[in-house]
Amino acid sequence: MKESINPYTGKKIYEFEELTDKVLSEKIEVADKVFQTWKKTAFSERSKRMLNVAKELKNNTDTYAKVMTQEMGKPISQSVAEVEKCAWVCEYYAKHAEKQLQDEIIETDADSSYVSYAPLGVVLAVMPWNYPLWQVFRFAAPNLMAGNVGLLKHASNVMKSAEMIQEIFEKAGFPKGCFQNLIIGSDKIKSVLENEHVKAVTLTGSKPAGASVASIAGENIKKSVLELGGSNALIVFSDADMDKTVDTCVKARFQNTGQSCIAGKRLLVQADIADEFMQKFIAKVKALKSGDPMADDTYVGVLAREDLAKDIEKQVNDSIAMGATLELGGKRDGTYFEPTILSGVTPKMPIFREETFGPAIGITTFKSDEEAIQLSNDSDFGLGVSLFTTDMDRVKTLVPQFDEGAVFVNEMVKSDPRLPFGGTKISGYGRELSGHGIKEFMNKKTVYIAS
Repeated sequence: MKESINPYTGKKIYEFEELTDKVLSEKIEVADKVFQTWKKTAFSERSKRMLNVAKELKNNTDTYAKVMTQEMGKPISQSVAEVEKCAWVCEYYAKHAEKQLQDEIIETDADSSYVSYAPLGVVLAVMPWNYPLWQVFRFAAPNLMAGNVGLLKHASNVMKSAEMIQEIFEKAGFPKGCFQNLIIGSDKIKSVLENEHVKAVTLTGSKPAGASVASIAGENIKKSVLELGGSNALIVFSDADMDKTVDTCVKARFQNTGQSCIAGKRLLVQADIADEFMQKFIAKVKALKSGDPMADDTYVGVLAREDLAKDIEKQVNDSIAMGATLELGGKRDGTYFEPTILSGVTPKMPIFREETFGPAIGITTFKSDEEAIQLSNDSDFGLGVSLFTTDMDRVKTLVPQFDEGAVFVNEMVKSDPRLPFGGTKISGYGRELSGHGIKEFMNKKTVYIAS
């Protein structure tokens, strides 16, 4: 039995019966049968239905947003924004998928040679709770437009959100079986991946989960894409626009109550502006409204589970024990953890070294560009980094020196349907979104024709 517990009230709000092995197997069979016809549909037909999905999301934004907030505690205004972003990714691929997947002509000694893109088939998506709709739609929109079909194994605490997503696609006219929610636990992922009809898997989640799924996929010679954790640095140089940078850094760290793989989690500030920056940063964080996630003016809600709040509490306390200074916050009350700022943070401290999945950030100072690069790259993660500076010549010099999958200048790292998204190191491999992402689960078929 899967249960959704409202993390703000502590009350059970939804309950779901797990699939039996027999029903699970039947669902996979259905997915494969639907694929045999879906892959032959015209892009115009797929586009029409994907636009219907966007319309459904826009027409019922408040309904879908409310369920997300109830299940995992996201402030309602941010849940609304998430639904709107899901509509955007659907509209984007409805418009661009056909062009992104057109044959790529390559001049050789043949009369004709090109690369065509054909869908692989049934793709399993293993998704997390922190963005219950967006994480799924950024997988589903490109893959359904490409002719693949999807199976969703969502996080156990957001099963109502998962159920809604399947309903949205079916309301929009997608054939039943084209996108299916599987009410299963992590223990069933292996059997799903071993099924001959399932051709690939994508996972967004933790390193242990990614390693496990990648291992199973590898044993069965099936394609995998992993989007794992991050510990993005926010690097503030002395010539940065101070006020704009403070605003962006606050949003980058505390949006979604800090529960984001691409959140800014390490704040690196040039030493000669550190005091002024910290004063402004603390003042902005103090002004953030905490409270009931269903209130329109709440910016920081609760964490999705109490164990997650305890994890961030331990990382903060252990860092303080190692010499960090508590500038703000630091207290926990059940699933709520105060917005927290530490200064004097060194690379050996948990708040620097580990992924911090909650509303806490450590400030580390640096003197030179070279030291900033060294501190940023001193991480097992490689998802993204943000640079704040007005010197574009510096930007051109520094960008190639960072290890991450994304470098954002004067902006927080964010996912955008138009840009590829993914990381390096233990942040995973493969790319989602844009023309790069839609091709991950395609057979890139070489065609060579000689007379």
